[in-house]
Amino acid sequence: MAPLRFSANLSWLFPELSGFPARLRAAGSSGFEAAEIGWPYAEPPEALARAAREAGLRVVLINTPPGDREKGENGLGAVPGRQAAFREGLEQAVLYAKALDCSRIHLMAGRVPKGADRAAVRSEMEIVFLENLRHAAEVLAQENLVGLLEPINTRITDPRYFLDTPQQAAAILQKVGRPNLQLQMDLFHWQIMDGNLTGNVREFLPIVGHVQVAQVPGRGEPDSPGELNFSYLFQLLEDEGYTGFVGCEYQPRGDTAEGLSWLRSYWEMRGRPQAGQ
Repeated sequence: MAPLRFSANLSWLFPELSGFPARLRAAGSSGFEAAEIGWPYAEPPEALARAAREAGLRVVLINTPPGDREKGENGLGAVPGRQAAFREGLEQAVLYAKALDCSRIHLMAGRVPKGADRAAVRSEMEIVFLENLRHAAEVLAQENLVGLLEPINTRITDPRYFLDTPQQAAAILQKVGRPNLQLQMDLFHWQIMDGNLTGNVREFLPIVGHVQVAQVPGRGEPDSPGELNFSYLFQLLEDEGYTGFVGCEYQPRGDTAEGLSWLRSYWEMRGRPQAGQ
């Protein structure tokens, strides 16, 4: 059983530092071998790629652009009437992924339109999502890239998000039927929506291309107070043969580097030399 590999989500970690280049340097100094950036689009891709190389980091995940944040958009993949904007954003994401040598892009589904009844628009939104995903799979295949679908909980984080359970996401992936589209398993969201993490990890891991972690319900470090036993969950992922990256997508309770004691402990137990040793 190989030890898990962790990536620093720099849209969340090191908020005490301004700009992704500084956060990349901090992640490398803290011992990470990889990083992920939700929306890197405010900075030139070449500058980010150079900063990642200098920090000794692989960039392993980015998101498609969110759309118009001022209008409340959070992804466009399933939003009726926004197909052209989704495809334009996909092209931008591919450009950044290629510059960063990043192999995975989270294809954000987006939100149920304001004032709409979820049940009433579900079928239409799924049709739009399927069409966009088929298009995305073809575009990504040309560049040897993987697209990911992430269910986001609608109980706490985003009540209007269209894709909110692993079962829904897996069913959509099955309908699309493209091997370069996979599932993104954020244990924070999965616990809030469905629980049953042991069963769900075992059931869905064969189609999972990326994992993310945070404690529930506070979304802090894995060793912060909460519902999840990450010693057990990390062992479960190892036992089930997961070899991808585990993204640290949580809100540090204080200084990010000081809050990485849980990760240093994991590395020590797995016999990995620590940063600076």
